Order: sequence, then structure tokens, then C-alpha cells
Amino acid sequence: MRFFTSLIAVAAFAAAPLFAADAENTLVIEVAGETTGTIEIELRPDVAPQHAERMKRLTREGLYDGVVFHRVIPGFMAQTGDVEHGKLEGFNLRFAGLGGSALPDLPAEFSDINYETGVVGMARSQDPNSANSQFFIMFDEGSFLNGKYTVVGRVSVGQEVVDAIKKGDEAANGAVAEPDYMKTVMVKSDIEAAAKAAAEEAASETTTETSTD
Repeated sequence: MRFFTSLIAVAAFAAAPLFAADAENTLVIEVAGETTGTIEIELRPDVAPQHAERMKRLTREGLYDGVVFHRVIPGFMAQTGDVEHGKLEGFNLRFAGLGGSALPDLPAEFSDINYETGVVGMARSQDPNSANSQFFIMFDEGSFLNGKYTVVGRVSVGQEVVDAIKKGDEAANGAVAEPDYMKTVMVKSDIEAAAKAAAEEAASETTTETSTD
């Protein structure tokens, strides 16, 4: 019996993903606009701890909610995260991409990870230590970015949603006049915790109703 149980355990292990996403370090983005769907980004605190923590903080403060994909270049990447000038409400294309959060800029955390489809990088100005809140998601390979922009994670779910995000005007460096946007952004562990709390509350109410009948 023990041998049979061990075989089941081995089979289950073999069928499981080699690297399971960590809910505490996974962002869940609900995309809205012409394109709708869910994107999950697996952050890499082991590679870029300060940048990963910054994205989680801005997410938990609700600052990414309603922020547009202001620069989207076909065959290259979709950029978003301007929490200062990139909100859908009152969106002004002239200023989108020029802002960041009220938090200080971050020092670069460059790595040897290759920029390829689904990789998430932090946008910055010419100063390598100027990343703040903006990030971009790759449509395709872009090794010319390697070692020059901090890799903060990669898409684990929903690359097809990323690929469908409304593209911008290539003559205007990818600027999008009526862009798609991030309706909500949440940390996956927070979603799971809220769901668990709701289930426990519902179970408690059911128990109370049963005991009073």
C-alpha cells in the first residue's frame, strides 16, 4: 500500500509545474477597454527585490487601478504604470509616460535575464537609477534591453491578452490615443485571503442559521 501511495505522490509531482507561482508575488491585472481579460505577472523578488516590492506596494495602495497602456509598439512591448499622468479619467496623451509615484526612484537591479516574450521590465529615463512605477511587458524578443533595464517578472497567465492590447501609432513612438487600461490590479495572495475570509463568514452564517432553526 505504501509503495502504491508513493507512486501516486511521484506521479503528482511529475505532473506539477516545475516552478509554481508564489501568490504573494503574483499580480493579477484585469484589462479593460477594447481588449478585456486577465493577466498574471509573476514577480521576481529574488532578482529585483526593491522593484518587486515597489510594484506590490503601489498595487496594494490601489494606484495602478485605472492606469492606461499609454505606449504600445507592435512587435515590441506594451507600457503602463504611470500613476501620476496615466489614469484613464482625465487622460492626456501629452503627459502620459512622464510621471511616476510620490515614492523615490529606485536604484537599478539589472540581471542577466533575457528580454523575451512575456518578460516584464521597469521603464526609466536615461538615468539607470530612475525606475519608479512604470513597467512594460514584452510582445517579442528584445535582447538589446538586456542589462540595461531591470527585469521585475514575467507573464505567467494571459500573454494572449497582452498581445491583444490596443496598439499605438508607431510614428508617434507607440502613443495610444484611446488606450486600453488596467481596470484593477491586485496581489493574488490578497485575493485568496479575501475569498477565504468570505467563505469562512458564509460558513459561519450557515452554521448560525442551522443552530437557530
